[in-house]
Amino acid sequence: MRPTRSSLRHAAALALTGTLVTGSLLGAPAQAAPASLASPDAAAALAATLGDRAAGAYADASGKMVVAVTDAAAARQVRAAGATPKLVTRGADKLAAATTELERSAKIPGTAWWTDPATNQVVVSVDSTVTGAKLERVKAAAARTGGTVRIEAEAGVLTTRISGGQAIYASGGRCSLGFNVRSSSGVYYFLTAGHCTNIGSTWYTSSSRTTVLGTRAGTSFPGNDYGIVRHSNSANAAGNVSLYNGSFQDITSAGNAYVGQSVRRSGSTTGVRSGSVTALNATVNYAEGSVSGLIRTTVCAEPGDSGGSLFSGSTALGLTSGGSGNCSSGGTTYFQPVTEPLSVYGVSVF
Repeated sequence: MRPTRSSLRHAAALALTGTLVTGSLLGAPAQAAPASLASPDAAAALAATLGDRAAGAYADASGKMVVAVTDAAAARQVRAAGATPKLVTRGADKLAAATTELERSAKIPGTAWWTDPATNQVVVSVDSTVTGAKLERVKAAAARTGGTVRIEAEAGVLTTRISGGQAIYASGGRCSLGFNVRSSSGVYYFLTAGHCTNIGSTWYTSSSRTTVLGTRAGTSFPGNDYGIVRHSNSANAAGNVSLYNGSFQDITSAGNAYVGQSVRRSGSTTGVRSGSVTALNATVNYAEGSVSGLIRTTVCAEPGDSGGSLFSGSTALGLTSGGSGNCSSGGTTYFQPVTEPLSVYGVSVF
């Protein structure tokens, strides 16, 4: 007998719980930007078109898209597109030059950096392990950028984490599943973090490792942080995310996050947590290696949440990569954008 979608949801609570380690502040429930305003994708595309005359886009407290620009002509283009311009002194070229300096001289485990379009700076965070000579290296690199870079302390230790408990299991530890996906030929897979798929090729439904959930079909970490596992039984795949209250959020599309966006994530250790996006294209220097292009958020997470789902409404956004802090004291979590592995592996959410 063909399983119903509700039965699939029950079977797939494991197959779609997701997220990783490290935490943050709680925020508002996921929501989209008002339709009457310039869309986040349109604002980002406009900023890219303006090149060095722009310095990123973000949503302000009211949900209005703001594009940072360096001259009046660019500001007029932004207004014509329905977004709000903000005049700044540093364009994309100066921010990129500062990032290059950090890549060259401050790539130290325990550091992370991203561009903050609201302050028109590159922000470098340092965790509690970056002290002494390491911290002086970061300070020296920041000083060479002439004020383009600012340094912030990060609570706790920045790390990827895997631990024992519930969710998806391999011989090397436990993670959380991100999103179930399928190929154009109808083969079902799930996405999770690459630092998870690196530790084992066979994944199970419980810690006893008696029932196989699937077999690794691809993995990418460091550099990126995503992996894909082929389901052994397609009945375990449902196009939703567990909300840990007996209900599920349908996932019908995948998209790009934007700064200021309200988001949620679901994880096997800490359930569903909310927060907001604070940066895009962040670089994080883990002990195991560096990962670039990550989404930075205020959503908390803890060990075992690795690989789980970041979403806004019915839109898939990311897979939990790592961070610092926890869901008691707060912290920061970084996510691998989901659109990249979807493209690389030729699969889609459903």
